[in-house]
Amino acid sequence: MDKEELKQLLKQAELTKKELAGITGLAPSTVNNWGSGQNVPHWVKSWLENYIMKQKHEKIIEILKDSGACD
Repeated sequence: MDKEELKQLLKQAELTKKELAGITGLAPSTVNNWGSGQNVPHWVKSWLENYIMKQKHEKIIEILKDSGACD
């Protein structure tokens, strides 16, 4: 994954690099270096894709709860 793809996935996930570092327990400097000085680790793409999917599922569940469909 290159720097641009990382940027796009972070945007879709509505996360900053600092937030991603906090969630994953990584140093912010490590995440900041991805795509510029260091390669982005292979697991980051699938992690972000799963995070995005989780966010979508949570939104759907909330909509269903609000509509009374999950009672």
